[in-house]
Amino acid sequence: MRMVSQAPFFRTDTQARLLALLFLRPDETWTLANLARELGVSASTLHPEIHRLEDSGLLTASTIGRARVLAADTAHPLAAPLTEILRYLYGPRSVIEEEFGRLPGVDRLLIFGSWAARQNGVPGPPPNDVDVLIVGDTDRQAVYAAADRSQERLGMPVNPVLASPKRWDQTSDALIRQIRSGPVITLIAPEETP
Repeated sequence: MRMVSQAPFFRTDTQARLLALLFLRPDETWTLANLARELGVSASTLHPEIHRLEDSGLLTASTIGRARVLAADTAHPLAAPLTEILRYLYGPRSVIEEEFGRLPGVDRLLIFGSWAARQNGVPGPPPNDVDVLIVGDTDRQAVYAAADRSQERLGMPVNPVLASPKRWDQTSDALIRQIRSGPVITLIAPEETP
């Protein structure tokens, strides 16, 4: 995921993703190993970022037993504006996965359109909505309710497209062809059989 080009005020993508994880899930505590695993980076890569955030006061650390426990310092004067920036840049991915991923019958879930394009480093104007494709045998009302909840949480329109597995497999469907050929963020996908 390349988001730094859209947010040049973050030093690295790892720093931005770490801040997003901490500040978009402020009630959770983490160990260095948990953070590294969640972000898909090594603990040695993450350690300097953690140290910088602690020094700046954005991150608190405490010791519980032998574990060093880390959390966002939500009382920091920059916590609220930083959280808003992170919610705009990184929030859709986690919110969409949380709201739509728990619906029964979802076989595939992805974000497409301008938000996915910016996340994939495609230049363009900032996105003003989030386009979501839900593939599966899912209740339409539940999909629209998930879109409403997501929209409320994100503060931007969420546009769901519901497709059956058969529609997803058709190469003649113009919208599906367009989605497949453009940048996407895959949140849920069936495991491929070898």
